[in-house]
Amino acid sequence: MPICPECDAEIEVDEFDVDKGDELSCPECGSNLEITGLSPLELELADEDEDEDDDSDDDKDDDEDEDEDEDEEEDDGDVDE
Repeated sequence: MPICPECDAEIEVDEFDVDKGDELSCPECGSNLEITGLSPLELELADEDEDEDDDSDDDKDDDEDEDEDEDEEEDDGDVDE
Protein backbone atom coordinates (compact mmCIF):
# COMPACT_ATOMS: atom_id res chain seq x y z
CA MET A 1 0.00 0.00 0.00
CA PRO A 2 1.48 3.42 -0.95
CA ILE A 3 2.36 6.00 1.69
CA CYS A 4 1.48 9.71 1.57
CA PRO A 5 4.77 11.65 1.30
CA GLU A 6 3.27 14.49 3.33
CA CYS A 7 1.81 12.73 6.40
CA ASP A 8 3.04 9.11 6.03
CA ALA A 9 -0.52 7.74 6.05
CA GLU A 10 -1.18 4.53 4.14
CA ILE A 11 -3.44 5.22 1.16
CA GLU A 12 -5.74 2.55 -0.18
CA VAL A 13 -5.50 2.57 -3.98
CA ASP A 14 -6.65 -0.08 -6.43
CA GLU A 15 -3.55 -0.38 -8.60
CA PHE A 16 -5.65 -1.67 -11.52
CA ASP A 17 -7.83 1.47 -11.57
CA VAL A 18 -5.01 4.04 -11.77
CA ASP A 19 -2.41 5.07 -14.34
CA LYS A 20 0.87 6.90 -14.03
CA GLY A 21 0.15 10.63 -13.82
CA ASP A 22 -3.27 10.23 -12.18
CA GLU A 23 -3.94 12.49 -9.21
CA LEU A 24 -5.72 11.76 -5.95
CA SER A 25 -6.10 13.28 -2.50
CA CYS A 26 -4.79 11.91 0.77
CA PRO A 27 -7.78 11.14 3.02
CA GLU A 28 -5.74 12.04 6.12
CA CYS A 29 -4.10 15.38 5.27
CA GLY A 30 -5.86 16.36 2.02
CA SER A 31 -2.63 16.75 0.01
CA ASN A 32 -2.92 16.41 -3.76
CA LEU A 33 -0.85 13.42 -4.83
CA GLU A 34 0.30 12.14 -8.21
CA ILE A 35 0.92 8.50 -9.13
CA THR A 36 4.56 8.39 -10.25
CA GLY A 37 5.11 4.64 -10.37
CA LEU A 38 2.93 1.60 -10.87
CA SER A 39 5.07 -1.35 -9.80
CA PRO A 40 5.42 -0.72 -6.96
CA LEU A 41 2.74 1.94 -6.62
CA GLU A 42 4.48 5.25 -5.79
CA LEU A 43 3.05 8.65 -4.88
CA GLU A 44 4.54 12.15 -4.87
CA LEU A 45 3.09 15.54 -4.05
CA ALA A 46 1.35 16.88 -7.14
CA ASP A 47 2.49 20.15 -8.68
CA GLU A 48 -0.02 22.76 -7.63
CA ASP A 49 1.50 25.38 -9.93
CA GLU A 50 -0.62 24.15 -12.83
CA ASP A 51 -3.85 24.89 -10.96
CA GLU A 52 -2.59 28.28 -9.82
CA ASP A 53 -1.67 29.21 -13.41
CA ASP A 54 -5.15 28.30 -14.57
CA ASP A 55 -6.69 30.46 -11.85
CA SER A 56 -4.49 33.44 -12.66
CA ASP A 57 -5.48 33.18 -16.34
CA ASP A 58 -9.12 33.33 -15.30
CA ASP A 59 -8.40 36.40 -13.21
CA LYS A 60 -6.74 38.09 -16.19
CA ASP A 61 -9.79 37.36 -18.34
CA ASP A 62 -12.03 38.86 -15.65
CA ASP A 63 -9.85 41.97 -15.51
CA GLU A 64 -10.04 42.33 -19.29
CA ASP A 65 -13.83 42.03 -19.15
CA GLU A 66 -13.97 44.75 -16.49
CA ASP A 67 -11.77 47.00 -18.64
CA GLU A 68 -14.11 46.46 -21.59
CA ASP A 69 -17.11 47.33 -19.41
CA GLU A 70 -15.41 50.54 -18.29
CA ASP A 71 -14.63 51.45 -21.91
CA GLU A 72 -18.26 50.87 -22.86
CA GLU A 73 -19.42 53.11 -20.00
CA GLU A 74 -17.08 55.85 -21.19
CA ASP A 75 -18.40 55.46 -24.74
CA ASP A 76 -21.98 55.64 -23.45
CA GLY A 77 -21.12 58.86 -21.67
CA ASP A 78 -19.74 60.37 -24.87
CA VAL A 79 -22.88 59.42 -26.80
CA ASP A 80 -25.20 61.10 -24.27
CA GLU A 81 -23.45 64.46 -24.58
